[in-house]
Amino acid sequence: MLLELAQWLARDVRAFSVFSYITLRAVLATLTALAIGLLFGPSLIRKLTAMKIGQAVRSDGPRTHLAKTGTPTMGGALLLISIGTATLLWADLSNRFVWIVLLVTLGFGWIGWIDDYRKVVHRDPKGMSAREKYLWQSAIGLVAAIALAFAVPAQSNEQAWLLFTDWVLGGFRTGLPAQADLIVPFFKQVAYPLGVLGFIVLTYLVIVGSSNAVNLTDGADGLAIMPAVLVGSALGIFAYAAGNAVFARYLLIPHIPGAGELTVFCAAIAGAGLAFLWYNAYPAQVFMGDVGALALGAALGTIAVIVRQEIVLFIMGGVFVVETLSVMIQVGYFKYTKRRFGEGRRIFRMAPLHHHFEVGGVKESQVVVRFWIVTMMLVLFGLSTLKLR
Repeated sequence: MLLELAQWLARDVRAFSVFSYITLRAVLATLTALAIGLLFGPSLIRKLTAMKIGQAVRSDGPRTHLAKTGTPTMGGALLLISIGTATLLWADLSNRFVWIVLLVTLGFGWIGWIDDYRKVVHRDPKGMSAREKYLWQSAIGLVAAIALAFAVPAQSNEQAWLLFTDWVLGGFRTGLPAQADLIVPFFKQVAYPLGVLGFIVLTYLVIVGSSNAVNLTDGADGLAIMPAVLVGSALGIFAYAAGNAVFARYLLIPHIPGAGELTVFCAAIAGAGLAFLWYNAYPAQVFMGDVGALALGAALGTIAVIVRQEIVLFIMGGVFVVETLSVMIQVGYFKYTKRRFGEGRRIFRMAPLHHHFEVGGVKESQVVVRFWIVTMMLVLFGLSTLKLR
């Protein structure tokens, strides 16, 4: 929005042409999202408190969490407002990737909003049923996957449409350009062609999987938001490099025309996330809720697909991955032992993994900061794949 205004003003005042630089607009998006979050955070918390939209805490969880009962939740709405506003103000709104990521983020946020609303307003502890939630996640994920299958390898919106029509008219057998291949980090020329169907399936799994992974991690004060900020910021670097033909050629990564604009969106995530952390840090004044966690995870997954860094996302988001695996292992082992021995048994004291450490006597704040440190190391390791090949 403001980019178009600056471009119009630059015709007469050359100084406004500076806003054409992605790096400047990324900084401004960070500051805008940060300011919105810090300014409107207190009023949102007061509003949620007045509406008695409080968190229900598991009775079988860590005893220290019982004191959090009633803490305002659904604070993720502040994240969506901050990210959406900053993106609309500073991003190039003619860019196809900006709209895809923004719509996916808002779509998953809408799912989380309904789930949270049913839990805390209608006092329905189940919220959306697992089947209903997964159905809507799958619908949005599949639509996004189909759109990205032709948008990512295309040079323009017109070419993306041509790729789609060629695929349909070709009996769904037409392949995709090399930009859509699955890249293996640390290797110069190792990439696997996915084909249209393979790309769609992988993209769907990445988007839906990352969304639920962040949601499962969001169980302690500040635990999910800081890793999301770190991973989002790193993806912004990947987006900037992939969108620049010179950098992409030098770093031996696919050049994705238009991907650089996602740097602005990633910067907005960083600003909004830091503002939210101001109120979500221990002891939390507000919780993110599904509305924020599902949206952030879907956004990170979608951006990773666009910049062709799905495996790197798996590395940098290692905390999210381990948290998810701990739940899957715990549930699977419990069901297996109950069927085999008539009594369910557990591997972890409690899942997700951060609760395992808390139940074992580690303070919540220590668990959170240590998970942050692990994420920092993983993000740096992920960024090293840009050069170490």
